[in-house]
Amino acid sequence: MALRQDPEKQAQLDFGAASDPKVSPNYDKSYSEHHDESDPGRYDPIIDRYTEAEIRRVVRKVDIRLIPLCGLMYCVSLLDRTNLSNAAIAGMTTELNLKTKNPDRYSVITLVFFITYVIAQPPTTILTRFFGPRIWLATITLCWGATMIGFGFVKDWKTLVGLRLILGILESGFFPGVVYLLSTWYKRYEVGKRYSVFYLIGSVASAFGGILAFGLMQMEGIQGYGGWRWIFIIEGCLTCLVAFLGYIFLVSFPDNQKSRSIRFISAEERQLIIARVNQDRGDADLEEFSFKKWLGGASDLKIWAYGLCFGCATTVSYALAYFLPIILNLELGFDTGTAQCLIAPPYAFAGIVMIATGWFGDKYHQRGFCVAFNAMLCIVGLAVMGWAYGDTRARYFGVFFATAGANANVPSVLTYQANNIRGQWKRAFCSATLVGMGALGGIVGSTVFRSQDAPTYIPGLSVAMGSQAVILLVVGALTMTFNVNNKKADRGEKVLEDSPSFRYTV
Repeated sequence: MALRQDPEKQAQLDFGAASDPKVSPNYDKSYSEHHDESDPGRYDPIIDRYTEAEIRRVVRKVDIRLIPLCGLMYCVSLLDRTNLSNAAIAGMTTELNLKTKNPDRYSVITLVFFITYVIAQPPTTILTRFFGPRIWLATITLCWGATMIGFGFVKDWKTLVGLRLILGILESGFFPGVVYLLSTWYKRYEVGKRYSVFYLIGSVASAFGGILAFGLMQMEGIQGYGGWRWIFIIEGCLTCLVAFLGYIFLVSFPDNQKSRSIRFISAEERQLIIARVNQDRGDADLEEFSFKKWLGGASDLKIWAYGLCFGCATTVSYALAYFLPIILNLELGFDTGTAQCLIAPPYAFAGIVMIATGWFGDKYHQRGFCVAFNAMLCIVGLAVMGWAYGDTRARYFGVFFATAGANANVPSVLTYQANNIRGQWKRAFCSATLVGMGALGGIVGSTVFRSQDAPTYIPGLSVAMGSQAVILLVVGALTMTFNVNNKKADRGEKVLEDSPSFRYTV
């Protein structure tokens, strides 16, 4: 790589040869001696040696290696946890006798996943650091793929409940682990687009999972198995394949200089990544693990506010994932194949909104506005779904807005919290808490659309709209708090996140 040649600036740098891995064998030691992580925004000689075009080229190398694979792995994660609705209308409900209402067996099966998913969140996030993302994330992906194959051989609904509990444990470490991993590679105003693209790739599962399920249904009768069983078996096999790809290509954290997985960039490029993050927020270097320090994040009320927003967003996104095919089939009158195919367009529209809000937030340094906009879009869509009864086309149009608002807010809230916290272990705790509360939203979303409320589902829609109203209130409170604290920091009256130069992103 050609580095910037500026004699005047070079003369000012006594760092010079010590920062070149080709010259100095103690490159990382030399870097750490010149680095003060408590001072984000400072001048950094490593960054100064690169042109803007060269920096963008390095970041693109990271993008290409990291984002598509993480998105693909999340795609099979979403596919495996939400394919129940497609299996339900493909014959599972009848064969496993799930139509009873006391208890509502289908709701129980969807619900139990989130119990173990929430409980296992904190330790599994720490294990991402302990084992490394490549080994840990690939291993749990392989294990839940094998579990998903087992779904296709169940004999009764109680066995399915047990497998869903196991699936919750295995999937609990993936999403917070990936969110944590991505946040360590990028600056604060770069993660919005990356989270959006990552989640967009994952949302392909929701968009085209129905079409895939419709194709797999055609295997009805092969080897004596129903079409719904082949949905689980084939999709489980695909997950195992993706797990092997993850083991081969997934990268570690940028501070892990010993990992072979980050050799796709040079040692100097890796230090550039670390220097950029430290200049931006000062927390790229790994702190020694301390349970007290990790748990100390619980005392920051902002973390719980972000989690509440995320839980409210996932309340709607999970409700749509689990019940939309059923609503389209049984309540709006579309046949099974049409209902599964009509799932795709709303999620395609959600992808457009997702990318647009991510781009807007990164360009204009706005986070709360994007979250509030998505919540209002969702409220409008839910209202049309619920109160346009009798007009099938209008209700289906409402699905577009509801799906877009809820799903676009997943990366928006992730970016909102990532921009406003500092510290490696606080970031790890926040990732676990955020996704754990998102799982609580999944519990609500998996139970609010009750069969006895058909065909309007007004109670479920009311809860969903209320959850979006909560997001608006929380964002409003955070915005006022951030503005007040930023002004105090500007006047020198307060230090934010243990850094004199840190400011909250509203």
